Amino acid sequence: MRQFIAGLIYIVFFKLKGEPWPTLKQLKPLLIMSFFLLIIANGFATWSIKYISSGLAALIAALYPLFVVIIEMIFYKTKNTIATFIGLLLGLAGICVVFYDNAFHHNSSDYLFGVVLALIAMLSWGIGTIFVARKKLNINPYYGMGWQMMLAAPFIFIMSLGTGTNISLTQIPAQTWMALAYLVIMGSCIAFVCFIYTMKYLPAAIASLYAYINPIVAMLIGYLLLSENLTINILIGTLITIFGVYLVNHSLKEVPTTEPIENEI
Repeated sequence: MRQFIAGLIYIVFFKLKGEPWPTLKQLKPLLIMSFFLLIIANGFATWSIKYISSGLAALIAALYPLFVVIIEMIFYKTKNTIATFIGLLLGLAGICVVFYDNAFHHNSSDYLFGVVLALIAMLSWGIGTIFVARKKLNINPYYGMGWQMMLAAPFIFIMSLGTGTNISLTQIPAQTWMALAYLVIMGSCIAFVCFIYTMKYLPAAIASLYAYINPIVAMLIGYLLLSENLTINILIGTLITIFGVYLVNHSLKEVPTTEPIENEI
């Protein structure tokens, strides 16, 4: 539902601005992006939360920048310095310190299955990120994002039916509807605009570093708005992560960027 509503908002907005309907040729790369970023990455990540703790999910999500760098090295022969890998490992270590206390608590017999789902989700997000960064689209990328969401919506709906994560609309409380509205506006409409923008102007490896920042920001917001505790682990882990992000950002500025892939698939 979230992807459908957000996609509809994007499409209606750009249609009102006079954007034409996309052609089948334009929809092909959008479907590929939708498959990796939304259907597999978002779908499997959401599914995995049934079986693993949010702390462990955050740790696995922190592998995403490493996946991006490794995939680019293997398939596009990008060059990275030792400082880049040290920074990535420091960022991952910092997230481990932040979430160590509650990462490995589980009561589900399908715990390993949840871990595999989360790993596939992050690998898929890494592949999709690189595709977005390197694929030249002959369509407005933000309009295209709306179509990606719209294309993903029916597949995610079918996935929810098959995994038992669906729920009757009449059983959804008002507070959940408010949370959904927030996710549609902030998590889909605004966040994906920022994502596409960073993919356009920054190397994929640098853009992926938000995976280290997101959980820390969530912790700080919880402290400021909900009076949640800030433990010594959180403070130390935050400092380690920030230093790791700085190291990666500084080292990648010295590495030449690669050319985008050709327009044909």
